[in-house]
Amino acid sequence: MNYEPKVSIITVCYNSEKTIKDTLQSVLHQSYTNIEYIIIDGKSTDGTLKIIKEYKSLFNGRMKYISEIDSGIYNAMNKGIAKSSGEIIGIINSDDFYEPDAVWNAVSIMNPFEYQVAYGALRLIRKNRSHEVIMNTHDKLPTTIIQHPTCFVTSITYQKHGLFNEKYKISSDHDLLLRYYLNGNVKFIKMDKIITNFRVGGASAGPLGYKEHCKLRYKHGTMGFKEYITNILFIC
Repeated sequence: MNYEPKVSIITVCYNSEKTIKDTLQSVLHQSYTNIEYIIIDGKSTDGTLKIIKEYKSLFNGRMKYISEIDSGIYNAMNKGIAKSSGEIIGIINSDDFYEPDAVWNAVSIMNPFEYQVAYGALRLIRKNRSHEVIMNTHDKLPTTIIQHPTCFVTSITYQKHGLFNEKYKISSDHDLLLRYYLNGNVKFIKMDKIITNFRVGGASAGPLGYKEHCKLRYKHGTMGFKEYITNILFIC
């Protein structure tokens, strides 16, 4: 590779002392090194900040963090993007962790000067054991999400096509990627590799997550009114 673009990795966290070490380690030990690491903490009250501070020196100036109250996970993600200086941006949550070559796999197939999203397979971790590997493809975005924790997005894509819609509390990652897909100017690149390990759990699988999923599909015209009403009534 003749040109090595700078990659910004963002982690948003709140009271993540039980899992964030795995996340930090996975970013620290990436095989690709031209990385800046940005942590957006929501004013944690446990030992999260202590752990972050312990790791800061290990990144040799490549890590920066803020700790302040935010209005939700997507507000925190947007803060991280705004503070990023990399040409490619990845977002890894504080209870997930990358494979060692995750960043390299993305950089090796992306053009940082084009509107692009690279994504790969996600390994589900249940009770600290590998559960299964999943990989939805971008052509299915009108009806289902691809694995956002595996995604890398060129910074010019965010600049041109927008950030996360903070009105959504759970489904803004699907909204963002669906917007990019329906726009037609963003190229999606599939990586046939496991990129991220994802601990199973969280609100996205519950009624609110499904309700937001239906709402955004109706908004973008990928779900009809009758189906939308039927689904909303079903979960209410």
